Parts: sequence; C-alpha cells; structure tokens
Amino acid sequence: MTTSDTSTPPRTVLERFPAGSPRGSWPAEEYAAAQRAQGRPDARVVMDLSSDQFLVVTDTTTQ
Repeated sequence: MTTSDTSTPPRTVLERFPAGSPRGSWPAEEYAAAQRAQGRPDARVVMDLSSDQFLVVTDTTTQ
C-alpha cells in the first residue's frame, strides 16, 4: 500500500498585484519576467481568488 503526499510545496510570494487593475495581469507578468531574468527561473504568476490578486510566486525560498 502506498500513500500519496497531498501537501503542496511551500511557495514564496515575491509580489502582489490587484486583479482589478486596468492592465489586468500584465504588471504581474512583467514582474515575473524580470525575476526570471535576474535568476529566478521558476517565478510565475498565479491568481489568488480569495484576495482577488495576481501573485508572483516561486517554489524556492528567498534570502
């Protein structure tokens, strides 16, 4: 019998952007692209429905 780990890996939120912005997710996407260019290849944008924000997250811890 095997058990599966249903926990998600810890994420670090690098920045938050309001979803109601006229530009939508563009500022978040631009910030994530800048983070990837600076050496965080796993920086990506996710939507936090409960707070109505776009979050730029990474699966690695920040220093």
